[in-house]
Amino acid sequence: MKKTNKQTVITTTVTILILNLALSVLKLAIGLLARSAALVADAAHSFSDVLGTIIVITGVKLGGKQADRSHPYGHERLESAASLILSAVVLITGIMLGYDAIMQIIYGAGGDFVVPGAIALAAVVITVAAKEGMYRYTRAASKKTGSSSLMALAWDQRSDVMSSIGAFVGILGARFGLPILDPIAAVVISLLIIRVAINIFRDAMRKMIDTSAGDELEDEIRAVALDVTGVISIDELKTRLFGDRVYVDIEIGIDGDISLYEAHHTAQLVENAVSGSFTQVKSCMVHVNPIEAPLKPPGGSAARLWLRSVQVYVPLQSCITGSRAAEPKTAPPVRRLAY
Repeated sequence: MKKTNKQTVITTTVTILILNLALSVLKLAIGLLARSAALVADAAHSFSDVLGTIIVITGVKLGGKQADRSHPYGHERLESAASLILSAVVLITGIMLGYDAIMQIIYGAGGDFVVPGAIALAAVVITVAAKEGMYRYTRAASKKTGSSSLMALAWDQRSDVMSSIGAFVGILGARFGLPILDPIAAVVISLLIIRVAINIFRDAMRKMIDTSAGDELEDEIRAVALDVTGVISIDELKTRLFGDRVYVDIEIGIDGDISLYEAHHTAQLVENAVSGSFTQVKSCMVHVNPIEAPLKPPGGSAARLWLRSVQVYVPLQSCITGSRAAEPKTAPPVRRLAY
């Protein structure tokens, strides 16, 4: 049976949670055994990932709740709120690790540095391979589901890869006669962690302040709407992010002579086309603007019939009698119908 997006997100995060927990214990044990500050810092980073994954699972469960009377637009923004909390956890972790590493550099400046054991290098190599695989796995799941929390989690795994590489360089340099490189590597790792926290925060905030979905998606929506039978023009198109979903407000131009029923039917077709073509669209509001029919030759017996152009109305009687046409009048405002 095909999994839903929510099930995919939960399965992915639980898998990452278990793997991060195992790596954290491994790196912490070996880091303490080999006396490597860089590896202990890397282990702390992985422990923050464990906590972050728990936050993501909680956010996804809450954000997936159905709309209710108190929250008629749903709860999707709770997932972005979870990403904000995750960014705070990652930021605090980075600052603490950086502080500890700097203290080691300051108090070890007299030459009292510890050289890490060789086993620390093996642990780092295993970590890099595992974390890169976890990054690719999580990123693929994020692309499939459109989950911002999963994407934040994926980039957190990639930051672990970079921090582990830094730990490897520091440990290797320490074993080759430059023990200060181990705490320096820990400082570099902390800066990478802080950078990831800032990126996660910016992405979450972007989805919480009604940011546009972007030109690329809007162009695709415009093309789909124009392809609907009866749509003459797209007068206005606005999108806004609501967590990981998108709200669409679109104004279409259709023939002003058709019936209200036909106008409603066309608007419904546009809504169905947009919602059906883009899974991330949560709601599509269609507003109908009537477009005036082209100028037609006089006919019929209605002496007071008005011939219409886009902006000008001319009395029919002037055309029949051959008298001088009245001064053009500005067309009265057209009442717009919203659907």
